[in-house]
Amino acid sequence: MIDYSISIKSAHPGTKKENITVTKAYGTAQVRKNYSLEEFAQHIRDHGCVYDKGDIAAILTKSVSCIREILLEGNSITLGDFGTFSPTLSTVGAKTADAFTAANIKAVNVKWRKAKEFQGKALRDDAEFHLVPSRASQASAVEVIKNQDTIQGLE
Repeated sequence: MIDYSISIKSAHPGTKKENITVTKAYGTAQVRKNYSLEEFAQHIRDHGCVYDKGDIAAILTKSVSCIREILLEGNSITLGDFGTFSPTLSTVGAKTADAFTAANIKAVNVKWRKAKEFQGKALRDDAEFHLVPSRASQASAVEVIKNQDTIQGLE
């Protein structure tokens, strides 16, 4: 089940706060937990994998450096139902092609082309949703509780 909260935002992203005239309600996913590598390895193990948690964690850790190496060689890699990872560039434009050099390349990023299992509609069709207060609302409620001299029913 995916927790989500609702927030009111400008209907036109990028509009300065003082110029906002039209707003809409948007949903924001509220992550319940961030799995560590060890927890993820255990999760895989719990789904009937014949390898132990340590072996799975080692393979996942090694795969990061191997994927990085493949991308830095200018290649892409398709990991079955996981999808395809490819290198992309973030650059600063030059006036002409002759003026463009490697110095214009500011970052190498990774593009993930999702396989069907991770595409929005496929995930949406399989998801269940649960409305929860926003993180800001939760924090405000905690502050109210912390600043009360007494809480009714508790001593």
